[in-house]
Amino acid sequence: MENKETVVILDFYSQFNQLIARRVRECNVYSVVLPYDTPIEKIKEINPKGIIFTGGPASVYELDAPKCDEEIFKLGIPILGICYGMQFMSNSLGGVVVRGDKKEYGETPIQLNTSSPIFEGLDELNVCLMSHTDLVNDVPSGFLVNASSKNCHIAGIENKKLNFYGLQFHPEVNNTVNGTRIIRNFLYNVCKCSGTWKMSSFVDESIKNLRKKIGDKKVLLALSGGVDSSVAAVLLHKAIGKQLTCIFVDHGLLRKNEGDEVENIFRNQFDINLIRVNAEDRFLSKLAGVVDPEKKRKIIGEEFIRVFEEEAKKIGTVDFLVQGTIYPDVIESGKDKAATIKSHHNVGGLPDHVDFKEIIEPLRDLFKDEVRKTGLELGIPDTLVFRQPFPGPGLAIRIIGDITKEKLEILKDADYIFREEISKEGLGKELDQYFAVLTNLKSVGVMGDYRTYDYTLALRSVCTTDFMTATWSRIPFKVLEKVSSRIVNEVKHINRVVYDITSKPPATIEWE
Repeated sequence: MENKETVVILDFYSQFNQLIARRVRECNVYSVVLPYDTPIEKIKEINPKGIIFTGGPASVYELDAPKCDEEIFKLGIPILGICYGMQFMSNSLGGVVVRGDKKEYGETPIQLNTSSPIFEGLDELNVCLMSHTDLVNDVPSGFLVNASSKNCHIAGIENKKLNFYGLQFHPEVNNTVNGTRIIRNFLYNVCKCSGTWKMSSFVDESIKNLRKKIGDKKVLLALSGGVDSSVAAVLLHKAIGKQLTCIFVDHGLLRKNEGDEVENIFRNQFDINLIRVNAEDRFLSKLAGVVDPEKKRKIIGEEFIRVFEEEAKKIGTVDFLVQGTIYPDVIESGKDKAATIKSHHNVGGLPDHVDFKEIIEPLRDLFKDEVRKTGLELGIPDTLVFRQPFPGPGLAIRIIGDITKEKLEILKDADYIFREEISKEGLGKELDQYFAVLTNLKSVGVMGDYRTYDYTLALRSVCTTDFMTATWSRIPFKVLEKVSSRIVNEVKHINRVVYDITSKPPATIEWE
């Protein structure tokens, strides 16, 4: 993606780093997230139109607080500091940051000076999300206060001469009214961006670059049938046609009938070279007795590589391997101090002994919504582009405890009923992710004249805009009742169905 204007987001361990990047891109400006300690020379090479400092959990006055090279303030590039980012900017330029007498969390009315370029077009009183303990007590020389709240008299600062701005609140989250407008004002009023970042240009440029890079060489792609690998496959197919071979490793952990659907779409509809490997028995053998979810993920990932490698050797010399890595995978897996929530199966490359010259990751710079837009640009049907998210390890992490063939069949049938009823009721587009989980809990039940002692099945559905936070879905009781009735009557070994009403946080979307 050459010759594009870029905004650099320096991440100080913010939980909202991806949201900031997405909001910038929603304004048709390309963004890239970099660690706070990125060398100043790299930032100069990018030549960004603007720089955004994220928030973070640290206090700037602590000895080990994350700090970027203060030469950044001498580059003449507009800067927006958010929360910790504002405090770091203030502290670095001579202001004073202290622990506040009163903490401020949640939606808070903020008084804005609407003559400020970043608050142009907004009402003077705006509800914003506050989340801080520290605050700026004295602004640096040359700065003015442009926003305040009841408990935070310096909720926003600016130095118009230097084009430096700071916000104590978070404009990137939905809780902040007109938050995207504030970011847009920074991009267009302050950074003077032109807004040329569009998915159509990404597709055209990617196809051109892929053809140039690959030439007449052969390419392999691991196709899972998920949105990411599917879009990557069609993008490569548009670029190099039959030079691409897709290997679909069916590990037996897909949803009901999904393996056949994947084969039909890519072999028949898109005419892509496809090799399907039915390896269910092999994967189940490796997973026998394993209950830890991270071990499940690693076993599946490693075995996938082994199967893929074996199949690749059968087709001769191959120069490139394609992976469906997307930008959230890169960001989450690259945060040094971030806790490991789950391992990403698309990040980190392959073991050293795998015989490929180079890995291509055509979607590495895209967020999920941008991947979907790319899919539509490529002419992929809506049914595939907007299909339900599905984890790489498949149903292995939707079966709590050890995995057996019997449990897989139970879950496949129950999950199919749940998805079928949601579709019948026309709720599919209202729910962002919904699925069934087979728990390892057994309980007593009664069917007919007999007592049973069988599995409890959990239903999970969430509504979300970004999958970083999510609320549980308010599915009508009559629908849940019908799903429960069908499952206990049609699926053997399930005698109890429960519905998960936990949001994210504190829970994750998946159970494992």
